[in-house]
Amino acid sequence: MPQSLAFIYAHLVFSTKNRVDYLKNKEVKDKLFAYIGSILRNNDSTPMVVGGTANHVHILCSISKNHPLSAVIREIKRSSSKWVKDFDSSLSAFQWQNGYAAFSVSKGNLQRVCSYIANQEKHHQRVSFEEELRDILRRQGIEIDERYLWD
Repeated sequence: MPQSLAFIYAHLVFSTKNRVDYLKNKEVKDKLFAYIGSILRNNDSTPMVVGGTANHVHILCSISKNHPLSAVIREIKRSSSKWVKDFDSSLSAFQWQNGYAAFSVSKGNLQRVCSYIANQEKHHQRVSFEEELRDILRRQGIEIDERYLWD
C-alpha cells in the first residue's frame, strides 16, 4: 500500500501531582483545557473533548501517526504546566503526575466517551479520581499495583 493510514482514537487520563486541587478556578481550568486542545493540534492530533476536575484531566483525541503517543503526552504536560504557571502566578507549584493512562477507543464508542468526559464534574460528586481510575483499569482488564499507580 503506497499510502499510510492510521485512525487512532485515544482516551488519555492523568492527574496533578499527588492529586492536588490546583484547577479549582473554573477560568483557569477552562482555558487550560482549551490550551491542551491547541497543543494536540500543534502535534498533528485532533482533540475531541478535554475535560476533568480540579485534580485531573481526561482527553479524547485522535493521535497522529507521525508522533509517538508518549511524545504527545510529554508535550501536553510540559507545555500546559508552563502555561498554568505563566497564567496564574499563585499556581507556581503546579505539576502533573509523572505517569498517565491511555486507552484505545473504537469509533463506535467515541460519543459515549465524549459524554463521559464532558460530565466529569457531576461524575466526581460521587466517585473520587482514584476510584474512577481503578474502575477504568479493571474494566480494561489491566492489573494494577497500587505501589506504582500514584505519585
